[in-house]
Amino acid sequence: MDIISIIIIGIGLAMDCFAVSISKGICLQKFNFAHTFRMAFLFGFFQAMMPLIGFLAGKTFIHEMNSYDHWIAFGLLGIIGAKMLIEGLKPIDPDCDITPNPFTWKVLFPLAIATSIDALATGIVFVPYPALIWIAISIIGGISIIFSFIGMAIGIHFGKRFHFNVEILGGFILIGIGIKILIEHLFI
Repeated sequence: MDIISIIIIGIGLAMDCFAVSISKGICLQKFNFAHTFRMAFLFGFFQAMMPLIGFLAGKTFIHEMNSYDHWIAFGLLGIIGAKMLIEGLKPIDPDCDITPNPFTWKVLFPLAIATSIDALATGIVFVPYPALIWIAISIIGGISIIFSFIGMAIGIHFGKRFHFNVEILGGFILIGIGIKILIEHLFI
């Protein structure tokens, strides 16, 4: 696995954060750095920590997985990508919370966990590449932070006129990376 693949995985995983950030931006309608930073930080933190947890869990079973780790990576990325495609095909309905402040830690914490569950399974992909895990979680977390900021900006500026569901793109990206890993291990 190379840095470009990690960046592409990071982009694919960040699509959930991006989509939620657009929805929250639509609700916010005016840029607020504190709200945006709080959400971006939480999303990036959990997007980085979940692959680390998945990696540590998968590392326990590395000896049993060596002969079929590429199939596991292909399957996990394919399943995660397919899930993102299915979710992306659902109608977009920005749910603007009616709470006084939908950007509190209490509201954003469960949202950050929910958007990063896919990243937990992705951590297993890095088990055959232990030297890359710290680079990978840094890249994945950083990309999620950047995409959260960009998503908020898009949501704020374009509001409900933005109709492209980015989860579909993220799903295709993750499926493509899974196919690439499988081809590399089977044929190269």
